[in-house]
Amino acid sequence: MPNIPVGKTHERRVLVTSEIAIDFMGVEEARVLATPWLIWNLEITCRDLIKPLLEEGFDSVGTDVSVKHLAATPLGMSAVFRAEVLHVDGNRVKFRVEAHDELEKISEGTHERYVVNIARFASRVAAKAQS
Repeated sequence: MPNIPVGKTHERRVLVTSEIAIDFMGVEEARVLATPWLIWNLEITCRDLIKPLLEEGFDSVGTDVSVKHLAATPLGMSAVFRAEVLHVDGNRVKFRVEAHDELEKISEGTHERYVVNIARFASRVAAKAQS
């Protein structure tokens, strides 16, 4: 079982660029951080928080995401993504997540990850793909 302390935190800063902004409205001034990229960055922040604490050959996969996208972040503005370990139950790790841009909170919620043995996980995925 992983040794992951409750209360441990991690954060990452991301610049909103055209690669992670919506483009479906057709107006350049309306381009903002896309919700799927917001969620991806929250997940990666959680993964990066616990990855250094895991034994070699282990990683984690996301199993639950419950977040609100509270405000739009325009192109060129930075966003900071934060994660805090709330609870550890065996290989399940629950996080509080939030994000802020340069002016306000843009997201809050929870995320859960499951610690996996990479080789065993890959073997099960390969068996599923063959069936």
